[in-house]
Amino acid sequence: MSHAGRPAVRSHGFVNPPVHRGSTVLYPSCEARRDLAQQRFEQVLTYGTAGGPTHHALEDVVAEIEGGSRCMIVGTGLAAVAVPLLAFLKAGDHCLMPDSVYGPARTLAEGLMRGWGVETTFYDPLVDEAATRALIRPNTKVVYTESPGSHSFEVQDIPAIARAAHAAGAKVLMDNTWGIHHFQPFRHGVDVSIQALTKYVVGHSDVLLGSVTVNDEADWVAVRTAGGAMGHYASPDDCWLALRGARTMPVRLKQQAANAMEVARWLEARPEVLRVLHPALPSHPQHALWRRDFSGACSLFGVVLRPGYTEAQVFAMIDGLKLFGIGASWGGYESLALPTTGFIRRTATAEDLGGPTFRLHIGLEDPADLIADLQAGLDTLPR
Repeated sequence: MSHAGRPAVRSHGFVNPPVHRGSTVLYPSCEARRDLAQQRFEQVLTYGTAGGPTHHALEDVVAEIEGGSRCMIVGTGLAAVAVPLLAFLKAGDHCLMPDSVYGPARTLAEGLMRGWGVETTFYDPLVDEAATRALIRPNTKVVYTESPGSHSFEVQDIPAIARAAHAAGAKVLMDNTWGIHHFQPFRHGVDVSIQALTKYVVGHSDVLLGSVTVNDEADWVAVRTAGGAMGHYASPDDCWLALRGARTMPVRLKQQAANAMEVARWLEARPEVLRVLHPALPSHPQHALWRRDFSGACSLFGVVLRPGYTEAQVFAMIDGLKLFGIGASWGGYESLALPTTGFIRRTATAEDLGGPTFRLHIGLEDPADLIADLQAGLDTLPR
């Protein structure tokens, strides 16, 4: 990632490219304006909302990371969820969405999409190919996936789901934010890969961005048309910050993943902990799937405490942590803890994971310090 998204020709000057800001684009002639306007799906300068050099550089970087051909940058991760859903669905269509999906994606499906005449069925994320086929209807146009799932971290069999979806002519969309750099979506049958660039690409918890990446020209036209029609745009300053973050992302990911595994293994041995929801642990139910499809893991995982602890006790334990902030995002350099019991909504599978739950994002702090902080917190819980 150190050299992606840069001009191919070396030039004397600063290491990082400049920020290009602008709304109006001037043309040398009316004929040139007409010709450029016809290239609406290319990286050409036509108007500010179509993107500029800073946007295009980031799009190239993300497309390379994801293994795709084209990428569209949007203002948030949720916008990246919405654009392809609305690009491939219309009134009368049916969508399949995993029961473990990111909460705002569920809200979109149950709210605006339902109001526009799109029906969504939430399915068990652990379906195999045959079960996926059984869920698909004649009007199913999108099979949405997210692996691992939000909060509960189920690993989906993406190739099996994709085979069933493609046999029925449906598109496969995947929220690949957890798997960035470690899961190549288009090699596993995904048509559209969604990223919350806010997380690991930016890496410093100070920018909101999303991306939609495809590997097919027709899919690109559909996504770019929908995103443009809805006016989606991202600030070039934010894109520049994401470009800067992308240069160090592989190093940050590697260190944070190692830190997270050290913390996760320690938590597994604690008497207060029922289980740790981390796909890279051999104890995870879908560990074999993770080993088959992923080249590594990230720093976000869940913890299930033994039953019997009250909400007040769990809240007090997390409130008392010194090195963990209480926040809903992840992917930055700082560690976060978040209670998730009561925030997990399920309609097709069981909500109860066996005990009170919380989610940890492990940052770049010394894992020994994080473990000491967690030990002090867990020691406050009654035995």
